[in-house]
Amino acid sequence: MSGMFEHGLARREANYQALTPVDFIARAAEVYGHRLAVVHGRVRRTWGQTYERAQRLASALERAGIGRGDTVAVMLPNIPAMIEAHFGVPMLGAVLNTLNTRLDTASVLFMLGHGEARALIIDTEYAEIAQRARAEFPQIKLISVHDLDGAPAALPGAVDYEEFLAAADARYDWQPPPDEWDAIALNYTSGTTGDPKGVVYHYRGAYLNALSNILEWDMPKHPVYLWTLPLFHCNGWCFAWTVAARAGVNVCLRKFDPQTVFDLIRAEGVTHYCGAPIVQSALANAPAALREGIAHTVRTMVAGAAPAPSVIAKMREIGFELTHVYGLTEVYGPAAVCARQESWDALDDERRVLLTARQGVRYHLQAGVSVRHPDTMEPVPADEQTVGEIMFRGNICMKGYLKNERATEEALRGGWFHTGDLGVMTADGYVRIKDRSKDIIISGGENISSIEVEDALYRHPAVAAVAVVAMPDPKWGETPCAFVELKPGCAATQEEIIAHCKLLLPGFKVPRAVRFGELPKTSTGKIQKFELRAAVGATRAIDLADPKRPA
Repeated sequence: MSGMFEHGLARREANYQALTPVDFIARAAEVYGHRLAVVHGRVRRTWGQTYERAQRLASALERAGIGRGDTVAVMLPNIPAMIEAHFGVPMLGAVLNTLNTRLDTASVLFMLGHGEARALIIDTEYAEIAQRARAEFPQIKLISVHDLDGAPAALPGAVDYEEFLAAADARYDWQPPPDEWDAIALNYTSGTTGDPKGVVYHYRGAYLNALSNILEWDMPKHPVYLWTLPLFHCNGWCFAWTVAARAGVNVCLRKFDPQTVFDLIRAEGVTHYCGAPIVQSALANAPAALREGIAHTVRTMVAGAAPAPSVIAKMREIGFELTHVYGLTEVYGPAAVCARQESWDALDDERRVLLTARQGVRYHLQAGVSVRHPDTMEPVPADEQTVGEIMFRGNICMKGYLKNERATEEALRGGWFHTGDLGVMTADGYVRIKDRSKDIIISGGENISSIEVEDALYRHPAVAAVAVVAMPDPKWGETPCAFVELKPGCAATQEEIIAHCKLLLPGFKVPRAVRFGELPKTSTGKIQKFELRAAVGATRAIDLADPKRPA
């Protein structure tokens, strides 16, 4: 821009500050420093105390030689130190790399090396991984957190976290980043083939997604947020920063368990929590006695390929208000929401549940979500039939993949982030996912959405969790195979499950085989379909060659 609006109107320190979510905790401490911020067993800390501990962490890391742009890895459950790291590390200008606590040692070592971690803050429960990391990377500063009874109190070669903080400055003078585009976090994808990709977040995106969470949820001041969602997963969908912005309460949860969740909801007055469909299903299907005494409204956010309509209906039945969001690691967790319309209230339960299960529209502060042909980049018609690839664009998109320019260019080509998810656009402008490209089943030339079959299976009263994958077939090429996990105390046979599906699906979409047992899941509750495909010998992965093939 040029002309009169630029003359003498320079960007100055007085009228421009780079956006950083660290500012949320600074304001919470200034305005609501006396209010409760963190609950973890007997630990109860205010926002003033939590801010001081984050400042001490930044100071201690700096004294240990960690500087701006250095990677600080953390391998922690949802405990207070994990929340403190989400502020203390970026206060310093370092990059926070939260590691999945369920990963095997080889994967963790790869991430530490690839991310060039300068420090590792690790719970003593993971002592074996800590020692392997120390042997492999002796230059890494090892800091141990003792939080679990029965775990080692200290780790050889590590400094204790509390001692590390005690000697540091509780008034550390942190500054906003020089540039909002600077990296704030590094999150590794859990790919099923090859090495994981390191997704790099910037300050601007973290700040805006944290605020979008508030807007999409109409989150009031001082919510009581229960950490059922792992903080290592997309930085807890940015909710560590969101809760600070609202000066709420972080109710920590070291390990998910339905009874513990209901106990905490009662005891702490939990108002909000997030979780994958499998987490929601576990709570919805828990014995009614566990929910006794919970009279207030609990708001929950669910993300996944598509929550089963039966789960949505059950959450409504037990009085939990559910918001459905959609996203990926590359878009900071959720970046689309199924925005509720008042007109849906007049619909019957089945129709309303189906509308609620859609992936929806863009987050307030995301520039766009679209369904497009991945080659021509043309948007598909809003006919709910034409299949394309779901894409995002805007500030809530990653900087790119660390040290992987080729993958970055491929993912961000054409001015959009390509999710790899197949979907359609509805007449009212909502995105509906059909499947991952590799999960579409092609049987005798007909395309079958595994999600559609799964939705039918979830309507069986004995089904707790389900996954449908392609099974090789000598006549049809491949047919649906259902893997079913039954609810405790329930029984069903293959014949019963197939008969149930025949009532709801065309014959060619009905599973030809049903296998029972516990489903393999990631630490965030996502079902690992690649293991199930391997179990039936399926190896094909399709591409999106024809946007008009039947859904």
